[in-house]
Parts: sequence; structure tokens; C-alpha cells
Amino acid sequence: MVIGISIQEGTLMFRSRRYGAFTAALAIGFILLAAGSALAQDVSYNFVPGTDFSKYKTYHWVVIKSNAHPDQIIDQQIRQAIDAQLSAKGFTKTDTDQADLYVAYQVSVTQERQWDAYGMGGGWRFGGGMATATSTTIHVGTLGVDFYDPAAKQLIWRGQATKTLNPSKDPQKNLDRLNKAVAKLLKNFPPKSKK
Repeated sequence: MVIGISIQEGTLMFRSRRYGAFTAALAIGFILLAAGSALAQDVSYNFVPGTDFSKYKTYHWVVIKSNAHPDQIIDQQIRQAIDAQLSAKGFTKTDTDQADLYVAYQVSVTQERQWDAYGMGGGWRFGGGMATATSTTIHVGTLGVDFYDPAAKQLIWRGQATKTLNPSKDPQKNLDRLNKAVAKLLKNFPPKSKK
């Protein structure tokens, strides 16, 4: 009789340990998933429906005057990362204003701030001519990329990637994070046409 109780207790104990280990593994899995989500770059984008993106072949960098830019090194790294992605997609960068697309970026490196849009007519800035102003909160470490159709004088695509420009002590890690974010951000640019 004692042996039967021991076996039952051992069996119950085994089941209890098995379910306890499963519960612990499940809890650890959820914790790792949550930690990974917290560190992952979030990417979002929007575009003007009905836009024929196949007509765009060239682009030109423009500066949004009301936007604070990072230092020259980060500015160069951002532009190179975007240039590399656009080149891989068949776009050609030009230095003339006669490009099919104008490209600009906005960042928030040091603090949360408002994101101001662009003006038209007197150049790509506020003042002179027609101006359109919108604002959105942009969080620390966010990179926003805008594509404008200069002929239509409108924003046609906007995307942003969070946790992109969080400076660390390792410059290579910063560059790798930036390149990964830009690749992820421009993965869906240009948008696929629905047939």
C-alpha cells in the first residue's frame, strides 16, 4: 500500500513538475517576446491612393527648412542609406530640380517634438507661395522619409521608422541600426499597384 501511494505521489509530482515547467517556459517565452517587441523598430507608411508610382524614375534631395537636422555625419549616413535603397529599386538621383520626385527626411534625435510639413511656391519651406502645414508628434529616435511629386505639388508617400537613431557608444552599431531601419522602411516603396 505504501508503494502505491509513493507511485501515485511520484506520478502526481511528475505531472505537477511537468506542468510547472511548461508554465515557466511559457512565461519566459512571453517575457522574451515582450522584450523583443520593445526593442524592435516599428515602421509605418502611407501614400496617396491611385498614384501611379511607375512614372517616377528620378529623385532629388530637398531640405525642409523648418526641420532641425542632425549633425553632418548622421545626415550623410541617412542620405546614403536612403540612396542605396532607392538605387537598388532602380531610381536615379539627380542634382537638378527637374526630378520626378523630391525626397526629404525628418528626424528626432534628442527630444520629442512637433513635425512640421512643407510649403510650396517659394521653395520647399514655409513662406512665399502656397503653404501646407501639418504637424504630428515624432518620438525620439524616429526617422521620417517623405516623397513629393513636384509637378502635382503634393506629398505622395510618407513613412517613419522608430528606434532608428538611438545613439549608442558604438558607431558601427548605430549605422547598422540605421541601414536596417531604412531597408525595412522602404521595403514597401514604391507601393505595389493593385491589378
